[in-house]
Amino acid sequence: MNKLLTCIAITAFFFLATCAGELAGWQKPSDSGDLDARVRQFLESRRGTWRDMNVPAADGQVLHDIIVENNYRSALEIGTSTGHSGVWIAWALSKTGGRLITVEIDRSRHEEALANFREAGLSQYIDARLGDAHKIVPSLPGPFDFVFSDADKDWYKNYLAAALPKLQVGGCFVAHNVSEDSYGGYSREFLEYVRSLPDLETTLSGSGGSKMSITYRRAKTQPPR
Repeated sequence: MNKLLTCIAITAFFFLATCAGELAGWQKPSDSGDLDARVRQFLESRRGTWRDMNVPAADGQVLHDIIVENNYRSALEIGTSTGHSGVWIAWALSKTGGRLITVEIDRSRHEEALANFREAGLSQYIDARLGDAHKIVPSLPGPFDFVFSDADKDWYKNYLAAALPKLQVGGCFVAHNVSEDSYGGYSREFLEYVRSLPDLETTLSGSGGSKMSITYRRAKTQPPR
């Protein structure tokens, strides 16, 4: 009996010692609230200063919420500008464990966006590419579950055609500055095109010429040739 009690005591001692050692070396995981606070501070510091064709904050919030609510993780942005929309998108992806590829053709805007992404603390969630989206977007392998188009309006139809085969079922394609009667008919042409495709559901969000079309893919459909 004494030997049995001794064995139990020794086993208990080593178990508690091991647990103590593990607890001593354990560190609390980094709090996502720290990043949230940093992004909020960055956005607040830049409130009202975004130019160069950046989206308004209300639209950025819409993009953020779509990604978080649908748990999207693989995003593409066509037209980085200086990074306002990219900050909102990447902020959402930091919560879902995702990553953003964003494309900008203008070097000065691209470099300013990189600086903004660093300041906001979001660089690790962003693959920012400098180049012609006409060439880059068709070459990207995908798949994507979220695409945001805010580049040359007369190319929106082509961007959708290039992205749609890579857009997952349940994914979302958002186009900025879309309305029934703006941008010389390009918006109308794009809306007619996207609404003509089966298994896509499109709504408009916002007001005036800065409306966004929000399109969800409900089934795999190839664009008509």
